[in-house]
Amino acid sequence: MIKHIVMWDVRGENAEARLDAAADLKRRFESLLGRIPSLMHIEVGIDVSHVSYACDVVLYSEFADRAALSAYADHPAHLAVRDALKDVRIARHQVDYAPEE
Repeated sequence: MIKHIVMWDVRGENAEARLDAAADLKRRFESLLGRIPSLMHIEVGIDVSHVSYACDVVLYSEFADRAALSAYADHPAHLAVRDALKDVRIARHQVDYAPEE
């Protein structure tokens, strides 16, 4: 199994605008479940801590293996979501790992 975690900071003129952007990002990524065969599980969370060093949004997803993650990354539905959000995110961090290794 491969676990794929991505964290973003989102653009917004104020806290309400950033929350709206985060909610849109969450909705768009959650809509991928069932549309991309290799995507086994997805969770998207919006930060509630509001500490200065926290990211605004986190995505946690699971794939059977690296090939499945690659298929997700290249899937047209994922690419459409990624492209739609390219101007929303201002920072992105990612970790992919295999818990069995």
